[in-house]
Amino acid sequence: MQAQVYKIHSDFYYVKNFEHGNFTCKLKDTLKKQKVDIRVGDYVELSNDHCFIVKLVLRKNFLTRPKVSNIDLALVVCSLKEPELDLVQLNRYLIYLKYHNIDCAICFNKEDLDSNLSETIKKISSIYCSLGYDLFFISAKNKVGLLELLDFINKKTIVLVGMSGVGKSTLLNSLNPEINLRVGEVSKKTLKGSHTTRHVEIIECKNFRVIDTPGFSNLKFDFMQPNKLAELFDDFIPYIKNCKYSNCLHNVNEKNICSLYDNLDKIDESRYKSYLSFLDECLEYKEKISKRSIKHEDYKKESGSNTFVKISKRKRIQSRNTLKQNIKDTD
Repeated sequence: MQAQVYKIHSDFYYVKNFEHGNFTCKLKDTLKKQKVDIRVGDYVELSNDHCFIVKLVLRKNFLTRPKVSNIDLALVVCSLKEPELDLVQLNRYLIYLKYHNIDCAICFNKEDLDSNLSETIKKISSIYCSLGYDLFFISAKNKVGLLELLDFINKKTIVLVGMSGVGKSTLLNSLNPEINLRVGEVSKKTLKGSHTTRHVEIIECKNFRVIDTPGFSNLKFDFMQPNKLAELFDDFIPYIKNCKYSNCLHNVNEKNICSLYDNLDKIDESRYKSYLSFLDECLEYKEKISKRSIKHEDYKKESGSNTFVKISKRKRIQSRNTLKQNIKDTD
């Protein structure tokens, strides 16, 4: 029987089959040995007694941090005030989601706190509408602008992405009051929010489903090579292909070498500033992995349609040495 994982706590997996109900399962030992990583949102096959997960079904998509999968839409939530809008942080989320091939829209919350709202909307729209993003300006607290957003996320499985304190829990409570999530206040001293979501869980709402996750505050580009980063910025594409060197990192200020740098007047300053910040993180990652030899061994082997756990290389060597010693002693 197939079911979907909607919550993970300790070693227990809470799964749901829409015909047969909910079950609490453990992961089968063979999957543990194969180091199969089960995430919230995964579809899995259950054992006959519904006590064990025996197989992971192919995912549509996934995120590495937080560990969620099979997402229809990522809704990036930002606050215009308290805390102040951070375009570099917004770009961090957008590029991260693009890297994972996940569709996203942007929701700007707390519009009631912005005294220059029309100018703010004009500036934001000039950057992100041309990139193809759907934008929503709302006040979750005052329930302003929610009807259009509800229509947009109808019948979708969404994940909310954003820093702590931007109003993700308040937004969900306003979209569906039956959720009643705990809401935290923004610190007056640090102007930052506190984490109110403690674990990842799929929450069923009336017209949509949401994967509620903790904040994304510590997200870094410490997982990819620097030469791949610029390709994730759609507004860079028309220019990077004209650079003199194919391996250009677009961080030099020499004319006729870096086409992107020669056309910075056509790109929003916050976008290029974001790129340079993320590039530093990618370069740190490249330097880190170049200093160590990364060895990987596959702990499973396939025969036909069957998959078997394979003994590790270290243990195979030990076994052969023992066998040779036994033969020697026999001789």
